Amino acid sequence: MPAPKLRRGDVLLIIDMINTFAFEDGAALAEHANGIGEAVHALRTQCHRQKLPVVYVNDNFGQWRQGFEELLRKVARPGCRGRHLAARLRPTRQDLFVLKPRHSVFYQTPLPTLLDALEAKRLILTGIAADSCVLSSATEAHVRGYALWVPGNAVASLTPQRTSRALAYIRESLGGETADA
Repeated sequence: MPAPKLRRGDVLLIIDMINTFAFEDGAALAEHANGIGEAVHALRTQCHRQKLPVVYVNDNFGQWRQGFEELLRKVARPGCRGRHLAARLRPTRQDLFVLKPRHSVFYQTPLPTLLDALEAKRLILTGIAADSCVLSSATEAHVRGYALWVPGNAVASLTPQRTSRALAYIRESLGGETADA
């Protein structure tokens, strides 16, 4: 299946890819996240070329006084599992960011207001974990009336099977596109 064409009204969301991976199963998830880094980077580059918005939506890891810049500094430290991925995907000046307290990118965040301001029509969801944060975000995006594209080569979970199940649900139950980017 060919990748959908980018169009006006698209917004790329990069979910939880700026990450220390300092948690149970973090090493395994980091390995799978590194595997999708190139696809996420390439899609971000395409969006930049077409002047489409890119929004990093990241877990705040319970650090209520930490902003996005502090998270970037923390992930850049030597020995951090997410260091190389974060360096590859480091936001540019034109990118936007939102910190989230839970799984969904919408829950208790300013993202709905931002998407309204950006006149978003279709959300392109990338990142981790496909069967958790990406899936809960896709479900809520569907409820809010957004079209969805979740590129299969730009999302990852702890296992390929978990990613496949999440993509099948997004495709079959939410009507989302899941073709690779």
